[in-house]
Amino acid sequence: MNTLKVGDKVAEFTSVDQAGNTVKLSDYKGKKLIVFFYPKANTPTCTVEACNLRDNYKLLLDAGYSILGVSADSQKRQSNFKDKYKFPYPLLADEDHTLLNIFGVWGEKKFMGRIYDGIHRKTFVIDENGVISKVIDKVKAKEHAAQILADN
Repeated sequence: MNTLKVGDKVAEFTSVDQAGNTVKLSDYKGKKLIVFFYPKANTPTCTVEACNLRDNYKLLLDAGYSILGVSADSQKRQSNFKDKYKFPYPLLADEDHTLLNIFGVWGEKKFMGRIYDGIHRKTFVIDENGVISKVIDKVKAKEHAAQILADN
């Protein structure tokens, strides 16, 4: 797993959100962007994390950020997740793992003694020029917005 680090330029990407809209990195040129990766929509920790960003959305907007949530879930599953919790930001359906591979968040995981491949919960803050300015490796779901805004 070759995860992007602070100072790395993010490769241009194109994906689709929960409604089938095309989303490109270039759509956010000149803006600060938060891209958070989560393992699976509608699971307990992923829901807490996404709701924390929703509940602090105005603070993040006021700090100049746009937000994209990403998992390998289908558009339908992402759409249901967004509608159920009324998220004000798009959720990308990265079923083909394009973004997971670009950001380097797909790889070996261990849980209860079992080893498997999956999505690592990580958040990347991208500056106005498409360069990583912050990486949060140890996401605290209940305090995620505070982690993003720390040291700003």
